[in-house]
Amino acid sequence: MKNPEKISSIIIAKDAGDTIGDCIGSLKKCTDEIIIIVDKSSSDNTLDVVKSQNVTYETREWMGYSAAKKYALSKTSFNYILWIDADEVLTDELIDELNRMKEKGFSLPAYKVARRAFFLGKWIKHSGWYPGYVTRLFDKRKARFSDNDVHEHLRVDGETGKLLNDINHYTDPDIHHYFTKFNLYTTLAAKEMSGKKFKLSDLIIRPAFLFVKMFILRRGFLDGLHGFILAVFSASYVFTKYCKHWEIKKNNEQS
Repeated sequence: MKNPEKISSIIIAKDAGDTIGDCIGSLKKCTDEIIIIVDKSSSDNTLDVVKSQNVTYETREWMGYSAAKKYALSKTSFNYILWIDADEVLTDELIDELNRMKEKGFSLPAYKVARRAFFLGKWIKHSGWYPGYVTRLFDKRKARFSDNDVHEHLRVDGETGKLLNDINHYTDPDIHHYFTKFNLYTTLAAKEMSGKKFKLSDLIIRPAFLFVKMFILRRGFLDGLHGFILAVFSASYVFTKYCKHWEIKKNNEQS
């Protein structure tokens, strides 16, 4: 009888003490190795939680999202990798699905999974956030991380399948947490656009269009007040990103 496939899982962690314990607990039920890279600048109890979990971990100075994931990947023992964020937890249904797949063997180089986001105390079911498929299970011989500083993704050689069950994403427990990430991510995104020309129309049209798309076209209104807040915040994200792009261009021209 064929031996079951084995899965290595990788996590990049910073200030995730509230969620990483549950994240690791779900991974232990279906993966065979857990590699965690903890950002040295983490200011909460993330490292203490990781140390208590009997997993392989390393503390590193921050390298950037893509570089950190590539480094974690280099430490893995098995070919199939499950990439998960520290604020995500596998559902019981997904755990069962992965264990069944390991017994049968994987037929594709990568698989997408749907993320169910918990935003300000509510599961978001519309707004373009659900199912929100992301490629998270992959054969490291046939996939690689992009070089993006923010919203890094996998580039896969071959077909990508879909898993049937979800990951729970505990994305933003409160507004303060949202805007802490907001400032960092908008800065990184603006820097990635540094080679592009700034256009006033991007600043005016793109935020308004995103609000309409999320709240109306993607039925964010069905998420109630949470859907409205999410659409406004997301439009503000785009507006701020292009403002920072303009600022970078202006400063470069004056230097």
